[in-house]
Amino acid sequence: MTKHGHKYVFVIGGVMSGVGKGVATASIGRILEASGLRVDLLKVDPYLNVDAGTMNPTEHGEVFVLQSGLECDQDMGNYERFLDRDLPPESYITSGMVYKNVIEKERNLKYGGRCVEAIPHIRDEIISRFKKSAKINKSDISVIEIGGTVGDYQNIMFIEAARVLKVLNPDDVLFVLVSYLPIPAGIGEMKTRPTQNAVRQLNSYGVQPDLIIARSEKPLDQKRKIKIAESCNIAPYDVISAPDVKNIYDVPINFEKDKIGDSILGSLKLYPKISTPNLSEWRRFVTKINSLDKTVKIAIIGKYFDTGDFVLGDAYISVIEAIKCGAWHNGRRPLITWLNALNFEKKPAELKGLQAFDGVIIPGGFGERGTAGKMHVIRYVRENKIPFLGLCYGMQLAVVEYARNVAKLKKAHTTEVDRKTPHPVIDILMEQKKNIEHENYGGTMRLGSYPAVIERGTIAYAAYRSGLIKERHRHRFEVNPKYIKKLSAAGLVFSGKSPNGALMEIAELPKDTHPFFVGTQFHPEFHSRPLSPHPLFLEFVKEAIKKSSKN
Repeated sequence: MTKHGHKYVFVIGGVMSGVGKGVATASIGRILEASGLRVDLLKVDPYLNVDAGTMNPTEHGEVFVLQSGLECDQDMGNYERFLDRDLPPESYITSGMVYKNVIEKERNLKYGGRCVEAIPHIRDEIISRFKKSAKINKSDISVIEIGGTVGDYQNIMFIEAARVLKVLNPDDVLFVLVSYLPIPAGIGEMKTRPTQNAVRQLNSYGVQPDLIIARSEKPLDQKRKIKIAESCNIAPYDVISAPDVKNIYDVPINFEKDKIGDSILGSLKLYPKISTPNLSEWRRFVTKINSLDKTVKIAIIGKYFDTGDFVLGDAYISVIEAIKCGAWHNGRRPLITWLNALNFEKKPAELKGLQAFDGVIIPGGFGERGTAGKMHVIRYVRENKIPFLGLCYGMQLAVVEYARNVAKLKKAHTTEVDRKTPHPVIDILMEQKKNIEHENYGGTMRLGSYPAVIERGTIAYAAYRSGLIKERHRHRFEVNPKYIKKLSAAGLVFSGKSPNGALMEIAELPKDTHPFFVGTQFHPEFHSRPLSPHPLFLEFVKEAIKKSSKN
């Protein structure tokens, strides 16, 4: 076997959305890196949005922010968690980015007066971005997830770009179809026909899958593997069983039972760079978390959970995964409960129910809806000494609550909600005011990684064990510098600040006042990984466990 050009693995979805393409892509990346190969994971979103920043979280899920500040699809968070490293902005592509760049080049006569069309110009722009990502990541192999499902009009151009790459480099491109095999309750038998139809539709685009990852409630039996293989023109060992698992971190181990790594490397004529692929650290981690029996109860107070009659946890997926990782590394299995902030506005008596939890988190968000309920919760957990972690808007509302009820600044508020408040303890930066005046919202917040200086002797310093950190941001509003002295005099400690001291990055209460009451202007959840959980989540869970032990 000899290596030719750069290798590409394209992951495409079949039958329906939500089958786990992102986790499958991340798992393939983890497995290939265990072979000593340098992998870059790339997400394609077929939306015309230039980035994910303006997307509604109840429809699209969490907006994940890279170090660079690029606002991305939530799958990028899974990629970073599985690879345990930061990814560059070149690892994310939207249709909006592609079309915008082509149109800008046309406007600047970069096409020499030629007629600019979808084929070849949009297709070639997509291919150039695939290649650029590989170059920036210095990778041996790119694993590229094409968003959407076979049959969507939106992703056809990306599949066409992948097809052309395959035609030009037949030994260097491999297609993986992640498809769903239903088990209808009234029938009780796993059905392969939807997957067969998805493969035929993909064939109509000129693409033949090399591997099929068969998602279902239960493991695939040999009979179904053979049936899929015969109808879809692949070998039975290239049908990978992907049953439901306890948690997403089981998936790489599960895939390796069917030797997906060997199948990919063999098809691409690649040798591992190490003699024995090593997933031992990942296996130890998964074995540990699956054996935990002691629990810790955490409540997340949000407003982006409801979607019709269902609950969408994806709006806070990085927070959820950060809690899990913090709990697992503390030897506990997390029991996470989603609570709607609006309920505490309508029924304040329900606040007493928070005593049943060992810790409470208020994540980020925007706008007025649910803010009153969140502040009721913040006051309750502050006064009743329940461990609390406020993230971004959660910290801002904690500052507002403290200003009102401790610093005696009645009617204090954030100008995001009340522009006429007499005490704007949370206000917008001047440059952000200009953006809003010009209705310039996309990509204009404080985005990406910024440094902060941590004060010694604080909860934050004890967690980080460092006086200088870098964390990712996504917000417009800040603690108003005019109120820092007043709030500090009332007992609120700003333990993390920007290097010039102008921006308040962490607010907390002293240990002798509250066991753990911490708010961060940034999003620590974006830096939490299964093998390296975020220090603030570790400390938060430690204090939650102490409360659990007392109970």
